[in-house]
Amino acid sequence: MTRKIFQVVNVNSLQRFKEDTVVTPEVLKEKGLIENARGLVKILGTGELKKPLTIKAHRFSKSALEKVKTSGGKTELINV
Repeated sequence: MTRKIFQVVNVNSLQRFKEDTVVTPEVLKEKGLIENARGLVKILGTGELKKPLTIKAHRFSKSALEKVKTSGGKTELINV
């Protein structure tokens, strides 16, 4: 079994996006938050998120899911 390597992004890094932005791996790459838009992305719950965003990633930590939901945003899992 091969180990999957995730590029991690903390929710506080997503504060830079405008309200209601759809955040995809391509958008994260454009902003320099990850190196490879084709790679796997995991969102972690470090920090705060104070605006509703729609975030598309391959994995979310439990705390990240909570913070996105609390901010009025949505999460969408990308199939691996």
